[in-house]
Formats: sequence, C-alpha cells, structure tokens
Amino acid sequence: MDKHSIEKEFTALIQQYRNVIWKVCYIYAKDRENLNDLYQEAIINLWKGFPKFRKESKPSTWIYRIALNSCITFFRRFSRHPQTLRLTESWDFAYEENVFSSQIQELYALIHCLGNIERALILLWLEEKSYAEIAVITGLSQTNVATKLCRIKEKLKKMSNQ
Repeated sequence: MDKHSIEKEFTALIQQYRNVIWKVCYIYAKDRENLNDLYQEAIINLWKGFPKFRKESKPSTWIYRIALNSCITFFRRFSRHPQTLRLTESWDFAYEENVFSSQIQELYALIHCLGNIERALILLWLEEKSYAEIAVITGLSQTNVATKLCRIKEKLKKMSNQ
C-alpha cells in the first residue's frame, strides 16, 4: 500500500469513529481545551499505531484501546495530583450536538470523579460493549470486568445519593 492509500484509509477510519474517540476523550477531559488536547493526542497515537493494526480485532476495539490508553497516559504524564470535579460545578462545553440532558451531564460529572480504569470500564459499558469486548479492550478478564462494573455501578449510585 502506498502512503496516499494509507492516509486515505486512516482518514476514513477516523471519520467513521470520530464520535467514539470524542466520547472517550470527553470522559477524561477537565475542560474544552483539555478535551481538544486529549482528542489530538488520541489521533496522533492512532496514526502512529495504524501501520501496526493487523485487523485481527474490530476497528472499534482497536480505537477504544488506543484512545483510552492515550487519555490515561496523557494524565499520568501531565498530572501529578488527580483533580476532582464537584457535582455542582458546571462544564462550559457539551456534546457536539448539544443534546446532553441535565441527567446525562450529572452522570458524566459523577463518572469524571472515578479513577482512570473505572472511567474506561463504565464508558465501554455505557457504549453497550459486551463483557468480552471490554475484556479485550482493557486487557482484563471477563470475570474481573463483571466484578469491577458491579462495584462501579454501586459507587455511582452512592455518589448520586450524596
């Protein structure tokens, strides 16, 4: 494959899955500027990894894995202390189509308070990925995914009742 064909294939793939990448970055972003940085970091890492993508898994699985790892690595590199978002604090940005209801915004605020791995797991679950798919993306066992998701859901319930 020549360079032009690779670029064209990559661009088409990114266009097809841009909302997936955006959602992953949104879960980890602190504000609009941070969101843009995370998105750019994820795209760069996807581009770097694209020649090695053997298509043994679904493209969405590969994209989730790279995007999640990009976000987690970004914060490990640039954040010494994890920051939390108070539930009463409002973000000045919303999903591209501005369709987030207040309940969804509240859920995202709660999710933002979770740890990195917990955020990844709940995001994939909300995206209706099976435990098997989540296990492949995260590198955890299916049993571990199920256990962690159960605990995360309980944690979110407790946080929402406070």
